[in-house]
Amino acid sequence: MTEYFKVLSDSEFDQLKDAISLITVYIAGADGDINEDETKWAEKVTKIRSYSLPERLAGFYEEVGVDFHERLENHMTSLSNLETRNKTVTEKLTALNPILAKLPTKSGAALYSSYVSFAKHVAKASGGFLGFFSIGPKEAALLDLEMITPIIWEEEEEA
Repeated sequence: MTEYFKVLSDSEFDQLKDAISLITVYIAGADGDINEDETKWAEKVTKIRSYSLPERLAGFYEEVGVDFHERLENHMTSLSNLETRNKTVTEKLTALNPILAKLPTKSGAALYSSYVSFAKHVAKASGGFLGFFSIGPKEAALLDLEMITPIIWEEEEEA
């Protein structure tokens, strides 16, 4: 666990990591079908983020990548029904709110933003030109991850 997340228990940190695979299932499955392009792209984005993001999040995504594929497969299997999937994912992502609130504001805001950005990357993975860069209406309706309370950070608040 990186220093930015040390205020959390191992279980809480695990929930934050699990959110990436849950977001993948939630967005990719919005149209009722989770396709391989979406899951492969999500895995690739996770890997890219492990070295392309600022230190605050790169270490987080590096840890997410360790078992992302297994978590994703598990969620795709256990959450195969669309109604059940959306309800369960919504509950699990809502449960992140008190955990995110424990983080320093800058870290919580960065992680929240990365979740929303990640959702958009997954949504763009199917559709549009050559299958990329277009977001369908069902996916677009879920992109804001409304169940997660936005965390806003302004530079003068905290370093």
